[in-house]
Parts: sequence; C-alpha cells; structure tokens
Amino acid sequence: MRDEDLDALRWAVEALEHPSLAARLGNLVGKPIELVRQALPAGASEVIAGAATKGLNAALTVALRTMRGKSHSGSPLLHRSLAAVSGAVGGGFGLAALPIEVPVSTIIMLRSIMALAREQGEDIENPETAFASLQVFALGARAGEGDALGNGYFAVRGALAKTLAEAARFIAERGIVAEGAPVIVRFISQVASRFGVVVTQKLAAQTLPLIGALGGAAVNYAFTTHFQEIAQAHFTVRRLERSYGSELVRAQYERIRDGLARQEFAA
Repeated sequence: MRDEDLDALRWAVEALEHPSLAARLGNLVGKPIELVRQALPAGASEVIAGAATKGLNAALTVALRTMRGKSHSGSPLLHRSLAAVSGAVGGGFGLAALPIEVPVSTIIMLRSIMALAREQGEDIENPETAFASLQVFALGARAGEGDALGNGYFAVRGALAKTLAEAARFIAERGIVAEGAPVIVRFISQVASRFGVVVTQKLAAQTLPLIGALGGAAVNYAFTTHFQEIAQAHFTVRRLERSYGSELVRAQYERIRDGLARQEFAA
C-alpha cells in the first residue's frame, strides 16, 4: 500500500473508531453530554425514534432521486451552513420541532455524504451507493453494550451487509416505487436504532435552557460536520478496498486500530 494511502487509512481509522460528536457537544454546552441526556423530558425517546426513522426515510428518497440525476450536491460548508439554519429552529422550539428539524437536517447531510462518496470514486447511480451513504448514519454512533450491531467499524458494516445488499438489489430490480418494501424498512430500522443515539445527544444539547436558537445552530453545525467526517472516512476505506482488495485493507485497518489502542493504553 502506498504511503499516501496508508496515511489516508490511518486518518479514517481514527475518525471511524473514535467518533467525536459527544466531546464536541460537551464543549459547546460546557458539561459532559451524557449528564445532559439525563434531563431530557419524559417521552423524548419515542419522539427521537420517530424523528430518526422519518429522517432516514426522507434521506433515502433523496438518495434514490440523486441516482436519477435529479439532485445537485453543493459544498460541505454549504451543507453545514444549511444544517445550522435548521438547527436554529430546533434550538428555538426543542422537542416539539424535532419531527420536522431532524428530517430536514438528515436530508441536508445525505446530500453532502453522497457528494463525498462521488469524490471517492463511488457511482451514485448505483443503488448500493445510496444505501452505503445511509449506512454512514449508523457508523457515526457508539451505542450501548446491548446494541445488536456492535461498535467497531467492520462490526457495524458486517451486521448491515446482508440487509444492505438485499435492499440495493430490490431497488435495482423494482425501482424507486419499492421504498416501503419490508427489506427497505428492515434496513432503515437497523440504521435508525443507532442514528437515534446521536439524535438523542443532539437534542440533549439543544434543549438546555440557555442554548436557544444560536446554540441550536452551533449544535447542528457540529452534528453535520461529524457525519461528513464519518462519510469521508467510510468512503476512503471503500476506495482503498477497490484498489487493494478488502482483505488487505481490513488487515491494515486492524493493525492501525490496535496500534492506536496500545498508544492510548500506554498514555
């Protein structure tokens, strides 16, 4: 593997194995985000789960339209700015705005994710790319011990691989009208179970009494930047797999990951 590709893989490992959204949000609100989550209102989990699923379904529609050449990408900075605007709404209205604000933010992020996929050589007219883009929303979370998908990058990819392939094949054979098919619903449900973890962190930060609209914009800016970094790392790994083969890339990935873990333990 060339030195520049090893450097790219090393950056990807750091991004994918150590998602930084919780730390970013903790810095914004001035306290650990896990403490803030404890103060969420009753019933928040149901609203969050619904908003996460609705957002992913809306993003899937955009992804499939993008395959047909009906969408334009824009720059990562533009997408972060648009997401900040939608976050200002969330910061102003809190939990009540979540069912509207999260789908809007998710669509904006999906556009950015697919633009990054294209930059890494992905064919965005391939249904598999659309689902690999949605997969980013699962990769950007660190769930609890009971999470069925696991926490490592390849663990999550592996757990989603079968459903992703089936969903992509279904869309390829039957087209955009098949969005509500059981295999699509199953894939969205798997991703939403992890995406909801990150949405919970976001809502916790936005609902602090002193955050308001300006703070909500900053939270959504961090939210979008986080998923852009995960997407860049994810599609970097996929690009390297196309060049070197999946087995070699995974071996190098795990070597780098284990080396970083030893460094952290020694520190």
